[in-house]
Amino acid sequence: MNRKVIPVENKFTPPNFIKNIISEDLKSGKVKTVVTRFPPEPNGYLHVGHAKAIWINFALADEFGGRTHLRFDDTNPVKEDVEYVNSIKEDVKWLGFEWEELRFASDYFEEMYHRATVLIKKGKAYVDDLSAEQIRELRGTLTEPGKNSPYRDRSVEENLDLFERMRAGEFKNGEKVLRAKIDMASPNINFRDPVIYRIVHASHHNTGDKWCIYPMYTFAHPLEDAIEGVTHSLCSTEFEDQRPFYDWTIAETEMPNVSHQYEFGRLNLTQTVTSKRKLKKLVDEEIVDGWDDPRMPTISGLRRRGYTPESIRSFVYETGISKAYGSIDVKMLEHFIREDLKMKAPRTMAVLDPLKVVITNYPEGQTEMLEAENNSENPEMGNRQIPFSREIYIEREDFMENPPNKYFRLFPGNEVRLKHAYFIKCNEVIKDEQGEVVEIHCTYDPETKSGSGFTGRKVKGTIHWVEASQAVPAEFRLFEPLILEEEEVEGVALDESPEGLLDVTEAPLDESVEEKTFLDLINPNSLIIAQGFVEPGMKDAEPQDKFQFFRHGYFNVDTKYSAPGHLVFNRIVSLKSSFQLPK
Repeated sequence: MNRKVIPVENKFTPPNFIKNIISEDLKSGKVKTVVTRFPPEPNGYLHVGHAKAIWINFALADEFGGRTHLRFDDTNPVKEDVEYVNSIKEDVKWLGFEWEELRFASDYFEEMYHRATVLIKKGKAYVDDLSAEQIRELRGTLTEPGKNSPYRDRSVEENLDLFERMRAGEFKNGEKVLRAKIDMASPNINFRDPVIYRIVHASHHNTGDKWCIYPMYTFAHPLEDAIEGVTHSLCSTEFEDQRPFYDWTIAETEMPNVSHQYEFGRLNLTQTVTSKRKLKKLVDEEIVDGWDDPRMPTISGLRRRGYTPESIRSFVYETGISKAYGSIDVKMLEHFIREDLKMKAPRTMAVLDPLKVVITNYPEGQTEMLEAENNSENPEMGNRQIPFSREIYIEREDFMENPPNKYFRLFPGNEVRLKHAYFIKCNEVIKDEQGEVVEIHCTYDPETKSGSGFTGRKVKGTIHWVEASQAVPAEFRLFEPLILEEEEVEGVALDESPEGLLDVTEAPLDESVEEKTFLDLINPNSLIIAQGFVEPGMKDAEPQDKFQFFRHGYFNVDTKYSAPGHLVFNRIVSLKSSFQLPK
């Protein structure tokens, strides 16, 4: 096929050790064409951590004129679904990348089965009748060697027969497994006869009911790379301990192509959960309203919130490629969406908590149109017309009846500037029976019109507003981090071991303890919904339209709840932050 390269801002990756390896491989002739792959398991939606892996694989291959495959590591039918397959494809394209070929691990099941029989015939694999608990007991520890299974010395003929019968469906789940036969005393615990096939009687999204035995991820992955001719298998550092078994599998199964694995530091964000298991729990327990909830760190959640692919690509570019492991401040991600939108987003006014103001000396029944620039930093975006009349809405927080010192907004007797309009002065406060302020009366000075050149006096406060009679009702969704600061407690939010490595020999997760701790860190105020108004020119705003609301931040029209006549805005990010990129 003809390769379609979607341009990105940063064509070349910054200097890094993987780039050096690729350069040397090409220079020496070890590699002729660079082939990488992005290999997600379709058991959930992609998150921001995956964005880095996507960028690394696609950007490095592009940089050296190579190609990248999108491959679904679909070896676990119990957790995988076509919904996740479709979402992953959409996310990769939205981020600005296009794969050379689309592959599925399940397309290679017959080849993997054949390669497993190669191991059996060489005396390198055997069928084991031990239970998962018994296998764990005999596995040993990091300081003590393991013990051989009593079934380890079965003959080649018996193992071939049992493995074929496993495939034929004669045995129940967990009744038998196929294990590699390596060394139960190896100091590398991954070499202690790892399980490479297990029995799972479940329908598969791609192969249906054709198979009832499935390869383990650690066995399947190197075979997939070798089958596809992947030259540089790039993955995060938690797979580093698996690299010796990766190499062993390719060599002992006698694959014609030899792939090599290289590890980079994964991307973790503060106050952010990226474990698919935990994210799924948030969805299943309806703590969020789906995988694309704007509070979620998923690519679809970031997209719905209003993040742009350019901002995410710039963010992962800035994090670089190294083996370092650590958490990056989520404020760095927010920095890049501000930088991307500050020249793109129209600047307009919205009132999220309205308080009515009546300008008593403005002519009744009169409306005038005022001119306002759409983006003061980008004159090419032009100007807009906004109405002004006797009645307007301002933010409730912009008025105080008894203000503290250095409060420069509206209070009785004080004068402020209305953005794009006039000076107004508060003269009277109207309250309801409960003593709550429901309306304030002001006068305006017609000589102070914005743009008139008036220099007679100055005021210290400028507030925004929306004309009342033509204001468009809108809902505003304001987000705070989903995880409280206590997420830094060890073992809670950063429990990110790859699910693909959890095989039947590993201890079960103690969810009764761990998950309770995780759910205790959920921020009960992560979503606040406000009802207010926007300028009339925004009445036809469509999903994914982005705006900067004066003083409030950057907002995006929601794709799920917004509809004609019912505008819903998601706040992407506030306007200011103390975060600064390191020099």
